Amino acid sequence: MRVIKKNDKRLIRSWSMYDWANSAYNLVITSTIFPAYYTAITQTEEHGDVVSFFGFKIINTALSNFSLAFAYLIMAITLPFISSYADVHGKKKQIMMFFTYFGALCCMGLFFFKIETLEMSIILFALAAMGYIGGVLFNNSYLPEIATADQQDRVSAQGFAYGYVGCVTLQIICLLFILFPQWFGITDASFGPRLSFLLVGVWWAGFATIPFRALPGNQRSSIRASKKLFRTVIIEFRIVLRKIGRMIRIKRFLPAYFFYASGVQTVMIVAAAFGAKELKMESSKLIVTILLIQLVAILGAILMSKLSERFGNIKVLIAVVVVWLGICIAAFFVHTEMQFYILACVVGLVMGGIQSLSRSTYSKFLPEDTKDTASFFSFYDVTEKLAIVMGLLSFAFIEQVTHNIRYSALALSVFFILGGLLLFRVLRFNKAMTV
Repeated sequence: MRVIKKNDKRLIRSWSMYDWANSAYNLVITSTIFPAYYTAITQTEEHGDVVSFFGFKIINTALSNFSLAFAYLIMAITLPFISSYADVHGKKKQIMMFFTYFGALCCMGLFFFKIETLEMSIILFALAAMGYIGGVLFNNSYLPEIATADQQDRVSAQGFAYGYVGCVTLQIICLLFILFPQWFGITDASFGPRLSFLLVGVWWAGFATIPFRALPGNQRSSIRASKKLFRTVIIEFRIVLRKIGRMIRIKRFLPAYFFYASGVQTVMIVAAAFGAKELKMESSKLIVTILLIQLVAILGAILMSKLSERFGNIKVLIAVVVVWLGICIAAFFVHTEMQFYILACVVGLVMGGIQSLSRSTYSKFLPEDTKDTASFFSFYDVTEKLAIVMGLLSFAFIEQVTHNIRYSALALSVFFILGGLLLFRVLRFNKAMTV
């Protein structure tokens, strides 16, 4: 088993390429082209924004949000056991590869998405999300292994910066097929978006081979693997759970992260649908707006890393959460495209920073000699996934009841208020420490 040399620049660059690879899914499928295409083909003069899903009548955006929430819930339940299995049997890298290629194949399957294949396409949409979630968990778990605590903010920010550059690069390629189909002899208006889904899968699987070649596998856990697989996994899970129970900073940080992540992740997922429904913005304008957010997010990730060096992670996170609270309130009053663009720039600035800093903060809270990093990071990822479930379900439920997506956006402010208050608990406990 190859020993990892921490702070190795070449290894860190290879690790960062996983963010480059999988962020294409997050931008094209979760945030831009898929939501825009989905909203367009599921909106009809006869039925409005209501679609039939296996005989059930449901609002189109509520359906996509419910399907994502279901995917995240399934992964939140299973990830602790999957990660425990990976640690016990030394299969972290292999399982990371499985989730990556599974998710990429599901994205490729979305090439066949038309209104006639709505049910199957929604299923593939949810399965692709599961692949993305699983891959991210194991990628995150390498952070404390490849970087020392004093370098983890910078390395985490570098990973997100690679991710934003990578996804923007593919987004531009996809936009060429969508905005200028005549250049390629494309006559079917749906072909450009569907080709984009295929390219995401190819991009994701292709560039992921770079970190897969560089990152080593993990050693088997100190627990002796039993013939009874489930029993072995449960033992590993309980050991990690007890260890986390004794880490007071993590016990206080995770509840705070749960609430503000509910708001952050939901805003990122529904931003395009909000612009399309409330401001009647064209798909091309929405896609360019989200593209702008990604570019600003690169600056945000680097900026927050620098600020954390001076003020500490928790103080910077509290300040960023306050900005997110303002974003939710402002969204309720947005009525023009210019207002939407300005708000999008603010979202981009704090989006990259809060994601990068949250990951590195959790990593720095882990003991230096932590071996079962996948199991430990499963609790971080499960917290995030449950947060997304909570955010999406509340957003979809409020829209389904009120038929007004603005109320859904305003309700997200509650998550940021609770997250900010809980971060103060971490700050008080952490008062004498430089984190």
